[in-house]
Amino acid sequence: MSSLNKVMLIGNVGSDPEMRYTPNGKAVTSFRMATNYRYVGSDGERREETEWFRVSVWGKQAESCNQFLSKGRRVYVEGRLHSRNWEGQDGQMRTSLEVSANRVIFLDRVAPVSLAEEGELEPEDLPFD
Repeated sequence: MSSLNKVMLIGNVGSDPEMRYTPNGKAVTSFRMATNYRYVGSDGERREETEWFRVSVWGKQAESCNQFLSKGRRVYVEGRLHSRNWEGQDGQMRTSLEVSANRVIFLDRVAPVSLAEEGELEPEDLPFD
């Protein structure tokens, strides 16, 4: 039986994207995004929880995200969870989860651009009339 690792998020960009290039020249852009969950507690009080996610986008999509996204913009991200291991300053090994995006859709009306898995833009995705 196959397995599935898929994440779909709608939220707000929490930091301006940071783009860099791998040693072999592939673009990668990283940003944080927040999602909110609203509910009514057992005491009748309204509550809201915010979850933060680190997102990595690769290739042409990375370049478009770096160009069009900024803190506060609304975005849809689809991808997979990826664990990253590193050694902290205290010498302890650390692990974090991030979303490796294969699809990003800008939801703001300012520049609604949909980026497909390969980062190709379709004519209807362009923010011009």
